[in-house]
Amino acid sequence: MSGFTRHRKSGMSLATFSAFEADLLRSLAGQLIELLRSESATVAEPYDGGQDPLEELFNFDGPTVAPEDPVLLRLFPTAYTTDDEAAAEFRRYTENDLRSKKAAGAACIIDSLEEAGLPPQPEDGLYIDVELDAATALTWMRSFTDMRLAIATRLGIEDGDEERWYGLADDDPESQVHDIYEWIGFLQETLVRSAG
Repeated sequence: MSGFTRHRKSGMSLATFSAFEADLLRSLAGQLIELLRSESATVAEPYDGGQDPLEELFNFDGPTVAPEDPVLLRLFPTAYTTDDEAAAEFRRYTENDLRSKKAAGAACIIDSLEEAGLPPQPEDGLYIDVELDAATALTWMRSFTDMRLAIATRLGIEDGDEERWYGLADDDPESQVHDIYEWIGFLQETLVRSAG
């Protein structure tokens, strides 16, 4: 995989993924969506006709406490660390919307891959050509950030600890997940360059 490049005429960001790479991205995006929807009270109930539409529009019954999962806490950090009441109010008004946007971004990756021809059960030898316009590229970049934050939190990756990761054996499961973390970073970097 050579990363994303910019098409000279159309300005689109282009990449070719092997079936394995595309399926891995689809899986990571699916896991992110599942995580974002995993805790109760994360998504407001859709309008069912029983509530006044204007009242529904201004319904801010979101969570007021920080998520228990460390990854979700990293994705939705506490805004006011010295004021619990302000932090709870900020979270109540913003977290559901942020979760929905992050889930929609991850779903965009899945949709883009499937629109490019990724079948439910990809076979070896299959390659997928992905073309992203500027808006879709930005959505992918944001989702790559979310994926990297999730992996970094689960693995405990910190600035300056590269020696630890490069010292692991190639068959170490943590080393393999770290390789995925690095690969997503590479994709993100090339996508930023191609969309800029």
